[in-house]
Amino acid sequence: MKILLPPSETKREGGSGAPLDAASLSLPALTSRRLAVLDALTALAEDEEAAQRVLKLSPRQRGDIAHNRNLRAAPTMPAVDRYTGVLYDALDAESLSAASRRWLGSHVWIHSAPLGPIGALDSLPMYRLAAGTSLPGVAPLRRHWDAATTAAIDEEAPSFVLDLRSEAYVALGSIPATVPSAYVKVVTEHGRALNHFNKKSKGLLVRALADDRPRIDSLRQFRGWAQRHNLLFREGDTQGVLEFVVEG
Repeated sequence: MKILLPPSETKREGGSGAPLDAASLSLPALTSRRLAVLDALTALAEDEEAAQRVLKLSPRQRGDIAHNRNLRAAPTMPAVDRYTGVLYDALDAESLSAASRRWLGSHVWIHSAPLGPIGALDSLPMYRLAAGTSLPGVAPLRRHWDAATTAAIDEEAPSFVLDLRSEAYVALGSIPATVPSAYVKVVTEHGRALNHFNKKSKGLLVRALADDRPRIDSLRQFRGWAQRHNLLFREGDTQGVLEFVVEG
């Protein structure tokens, strides 16, 4: 099983890892696409006025442009530790055991805007780029990533994908039809979609999986695991959608 997570706009600064090596990341078929975005993002950062406009930054956020300018030389940390926010605070990967962190590294991809899906333990520098941005020098990110990401996942051939991404990141790479998958929506018992609890519930779900480290190769096995842990999942109204029912 692979789990696909969205990234977060909020990130932890710093890091002690070596600078980014795009060729060492998970899904290496995406390396050339990654390098193209990195080139465009660092080039844009040389013009702060243009970067602020393209990235839609407030004056208070202009410091993020320096992170983009320094992408190739900046220190890194594991992606799952770099991201903060509701989902990643609930996951709290830093407090997991070494075995559980290794499980995350083997089973979780985080879908970043500049690099596409990367492994949870892949090294990541600070950056600023949202899914809907159009960078000078490359196609709009949706067109740049979608088919290439789908092909890379198809090449990886996971037995089953649990898709916990937001819609903005689903648009950057569909799961291939050849790979069994389920897209998770967090809802109340009466079917109302949730926002804050959506992210928190997904983070807690991934933490529970990492703590337990199950072997799951199908939707049936995932639902069996969830049932044993008193987590309610039901078929959604749309084919391929799985509703995660929580209180809210």
